[in-house]
Amino acid sequence: MNHSDKDAGRPVSPAHELSAVVVPLLKGVLYREENPGLWNSLLGRQAGVRDYVAVLGLELMLDEAEGYAFLRSQPESAEDGSNTVPRLVARRQLSYPVSLLLALLRKKLAEFDAGGGDTRLILSRDEVLELIRIFLPAGSNEVKLTDQLDTTLNKIAELGFIRRMRGEGRMIEVRRIIKAFVDAQWLADFDQRLAEYRRQHRQPQEGSDG
Repeated sequence: MNHSDKDAGRPVSPAHELSAVVVPLLKGVLYREENPGLWNSLLGRQAGVRDYVAVLGLELMLDEAEGYAFLRSQPESAEDGSNTVPRLVARRQLSYPVSLLLALLRKKLAEFDAGGGDTRLILSRDEVLELIRIFLPAGSNEVKLTDQLDTTLNKIAELGFIRRMRGEGRMIEVRRIIKAFVDAQWLADFDQRLAEYRRQHRQPQEGSDG
């Protein structure tokens, strides 16, 4: 009899059940629609998962209504950094194009939700291009602009905020987890930076003698 035959009848330990849920969460976002079995396991072991990841200095962020869950680092408990667990999930420094497009997609999702109807926001690449065109210099090279947009979209897809539709390379779905990342304060701060960017763009020579 081999080991698999011996193990077949053994009950699964609680620790193993927790690990089976936590390990995928450590790798990235868990979506209900993509893995309903694992999602149900998470819901059933929510308290245990929270205690489990707390030891690692992490907290579980779960949105049952939107159907996603992920881990993030706990807020540091002391200003001087004492008595804190080393950060397991690194903070990402986003480039300006990525930040700009995230803000625009988040606003688009808010407008979409306010209108009711479908729950999935799907946009074409041309629609996304129109969202950012207002922030670009007049007469921008169209080919270069499209290449830059594709690079930015690829980065945002890697971060998990959008996904490309299968068989439709020019179509993307804005994933609802973007709401957890881009909150009202983030948008407000970014709006201030956008306003400053617009002023500089409209008056590029102003103050240059100074």
